[in-house]
Amino acid sequence: MADGARTPQWRAWTNGLALLGAALLSACAVVPRDAGPPPPPPTAAPPPPVSRPVTPALPEDLERHRVALLVPLTGTNGAVGRSLANATQLAQLDTRNERLRITSYDTATGAVAAAERAIADGARLILGPLLSEDARAVAPIARRAGVPVLSFSNDVSVAGNGTYLLGYAPGQSIERVVDYARSSGITQFAGLVPAGVYGQRASTAFLRAVEGAGGSVTAMQTYDRSSGAINAAVGRLTRAAPFQAVLIADSAGTASLAVPALRRGGTNARVLGTELWNADTGVGGNAALNGAWFASVSNTLYRQYATKYRARFNTAPYRLSSLGYDAVLLTVRIARDWRVGDRFPEARLSDRDGFAGLDGAFRFGRDGIAERALEVQELRGGTTVTVSPAPQGFGGR
Repeated sequence: MADGARTPQWRAWTNGLALLGAALLSACAVVPRDAGPPPPPPTAAPPPPVSRPVTPALPEDLERHRVALLVPLTGTNGAVGRSLANATQLAQLDTRNERLRITSYDTATGAVAAAERAIADGARLILGPLLSEDARAVAPIARRAGVPVLSFSNDVSVAGNGTYLLGYAPGQSIERVVDYARSSGITQFAGLVPAGVYGQRASTAFLRAVEGAGGSVTAMQTYDRSSGAINAAVGRLTRAAPFQAVLIADSAGTASLAVPALRRGGTNARVLGTELWNADTGVGGNAALNGAWFASVSNTLYRQYATKYRARFNTAPYRLSSLGYDAVLLTVRIARDWRVGDRFPEARLSDRDGFAGLDGAFRFGRDGIAERALEVQELRGGTTVTVSPAPQGFGGR
């Protein structure tokens, strides 16, 4: 989709980014003659409470679009949720937007209650939730009300039927780094993946990516979180078959534990990582990972945003708070042609030219998952170096 002379949205968005801008039973007993007056007769049980619909707590706003932000503001993930909330505030200030009224609802006290309250308050769009289980619980409520959900989760199983995922999908990161490795001459791959849902999805994505790139997976090992499990898995891996590159589908910290064991096992294979590494601010200085490659969103615009965030909120943002910022940029863009009081124009989310934000170009597929333009970075000499830049947009593909 384009404005004016068909300028791609991502270019217009990039310009805009410079603005960094909730019976009673009673029994009768036989009373002795001298026990005093008899008790009063039993009273009827009170009627059960009548279920009443949630009523709006906010006054009607005839000039702005009501948008709900569903994130944990308290509890274990409260700090992450507050960072997302701060990011949405900063995005509104940077864009100087006065057409959106974003109200935050705490999912830590109940995601369903938060969604019901938001919809009763007149929300036409939901940003969040953060957690996949909350997104799964909110989806049917929002769908019945005709309210789209832009979730910050990366669990692809919750996407579709009005729920869109802004989170970084592991499969895309794995595919990108495998493609780059294959283009660099690597044909034999191995994998180290943790037990659990993330590991299962990562291994499936890895096998598909290697096959699609024309390579082969010669060995694959799974490990749990017990002490010494990663080293034992590495031992089994290095004895299995030769390989030129090994994907460690885990955090940078876990990967740094595995690499020395790999070297002791006699392999100089290139280490590949996932999008999880980008959330580690100290990954570049991890000497054990020197020379490793991983694919993720670009940090160029994020660094500018982080500086402004620290200046305003006197603390560093969480890396994924950029999802909150970009969700507002997307909404502001679409709000230009969105009449107050109308439903959110969901069809606009399917724009094939996509959108752009702090994390670069992205667009939603028919499955509701954000397809992202990713770059490949190499850990080199105490820092990260981009060795394969992210595409600037999607063009006609």
